[in-house]
Amino acid sequence: MNNKRKLSPKQSEEILVELKIRFDKNKNRHPDMEWKKIQSKLETNPDKLWSLYEMEKTGGEPDVVGYDKKKDEYIFFDCSPETPKERRSICYDRKALDSRKENKPKSSALEMATAMGIQLLTEAEYKELQKLGTFDSKTSSWILTPSNIRDLGGALFADFRYGAVFIYHNGAESYYAVRGFRGSLRV
Repeated sequence: MNNKRKLSPKQSEEILVELKIRFDKNKNRHPDMEWKKIQSKLETNPDKLWSLYEMEKTGGEPDVVGYDKKKDEYIFFDCSPETPKERRSICYDRKALDSRKENKPKSSALEMATAMGIQLLTEAEYKELQKLGTFDSKTSSWILTPSNIRDLGGALFADFRYGAVFIYHNGAESYYAVRGFRGSLRV
């Protein structure tokens, strides 16, 4: 494991405490799940715990939103009310970032997600997230874009307005102060 992706014992304890508090506070997101089983999985997967720490550090407020019985994996999504603050004002991917001649954003959604060890939410995952509450009512989030759309220069983003989830498109090189990305992680 890369040393940069290793938490100190104190950091590990801090993120586990924060995750448990959020878990207990939002039972509707994970009915019939037990924290002890989730914590045990996290303690045996320090690289995943590091990724959750990164999600938390950038404002994502990660929480358990599902369990894949076939793969025996718990599923975490960013559950911050708005797209995470430290992941905004970015374009979609490296190709988009490189195409900008002026006013380049600091990074791209795909690069940041990869560095954090997480995946961008898919359209289906984004819609599942919205069933758990209201997210992105003032912001928007890049979502994983199919290659046929990306090959033509576009990228998808989503938000929640007027009581509904909207999926839109933009040039992948565009970026806005209120657009970031949400991630998912399987443990």
